Parts: sequence; C-alpha cells; structure tokens
Amino acid sequence: MTRIGDGDPAPGSRHDAALARATPRDANQLVERLLRYGLQGHGRLEGSRAFAGKYASNPRYADDEARVRALIRSHTLMNFGTGFVTGVGGLITLPVAIPAAMTASWVIHTRLSGAIATLHGHDIDDERVQTFVMLSLLGDSGKNVLRNAGITVANRIALRSVEAIPARLIAEINKRVGMRLITKAGERGVVNLTKAVPVAGGVVGGGIDALYCNAVGRRAHAVFRPEKPVAG
Repeated sequence: MTRIGDGDPAPGSRHDAALARATPRDANQLVERLLRYGLQGHGRLEGSRAFAGKYASNPRYADDEARVRALIRSHTLMNFGTGFVTGVGGLITLPVAIPAAMTASWVIHTRLSGAIATLHGHDIDDERVQTFVMLSLLGDSGKNVLRNAGITVANRIALRSVEAIPARLIAEINKRVGMRLITKAGERGVVNLTKAVPVAGGVVGGGIDALYCNAVGRRAHAVFRPEKPVAG
C-alpha cells in the first residue's frame, strides 16, 4: 500500500505507471476509503453528519437552501486553502498512488456531498445514497457510469434513479466510479503545467479545485434536495 502525503510524485515517475496498473479491486478500495474518510471523518476532519449538524442547528440560516449554500462556500474555501488540503492529504492512505492534494480534495468533496445529503434528510449509511455521493464527484460523466452499468437516467440525475438500482449493481457502479476517478488522477496535463510555476501554479491549482468543489456541491444539492410536487 502506498502512503499518500509525502509530496506529489514528479511527472513521468512511477506514479503514472502505478495508476495504469490499477485494478477493479483498487477502484473499490478507493471508493470505500473516500466514503470512510469523507462521511465518517478522519483525524481533524469531521465527518459529513457532524459537519452538517453544525449548520442544521445554527439559527443564522433561514432554511436548508441557505445551509447548503453555506456548506458549499465553506468547503470551496477549504479546497482553495492549500495548507488545509495538504494537511488532510498527509493523513490519508489509499490503495493507489494518487497525489496528496487530489486525495484530500476528493475526501473534502465526499464530505460535502454527504453533508448535503444529510441536511436533506437522507441516511448516508444507506449504500444507495453513498453511491450517489460518489457519483456527484464525477460531473456529467456520472450519467455515463450509470448508463454503462445498464441504468437508464434522464438528463438530470435524481435520487429516484439510484433508488431503482438493484442492490447487486451497487458494487459494480462503485467500481466504475473508482476507475473513473483513477483515470482522472492520470490526466496530469493541467497539474504538470501549473507545477512549472510554483507560486502561480498554487493559485491556479487552488482556483481549479475550488471551482470543482463548488460544482460538486451544486450537483449534490440537485440530486438530494426534495423534488417539488408537480402542480395538478
């Protein structure tokens, strides 16, 4: 097992070869650990349920919409703050050699999605809810993961889509999510470019991560919020 957090591997190193050799078992373990660290917490990182509870009990927010917006803002700022991200990444072990900053970002995104699901009344111990937490990290490619697993989805992924998934397919979908994340970790062009100028690269990289985190939060909100009743 590779210890993550001692610095990102240099471009062209054994890191890329390790990702290329990733197996379905690695993908399953990646998803399992992101869910464990993100939903349950790890070290100084609180889990989804505890973090959501702070917002649910805070009277300054008028409703769940306001709470979700605040959750997304807080996590986006965390993602932009490279010190926090690096500290979290240094505590986490994964089955494949994924850069520490990317590892930590995924954990933060997982926690954010799980916290949003919690605020909207969903049980994050439910395997189907956890699957949609992970799908929220993939953007539009999440729909392709479902379709490739034989699940028909509309233009907007809704929680009812995953509620209809047979239990036997949950593990298959999670594996596909994990493999897609590993593929993303191997797409290093932008990362390599920003590393060429360390100071500017840190700002650019943090900005990209923050935008991605914001998108994950909005996607999770769209999936987990209660659907408005259709007017008769």
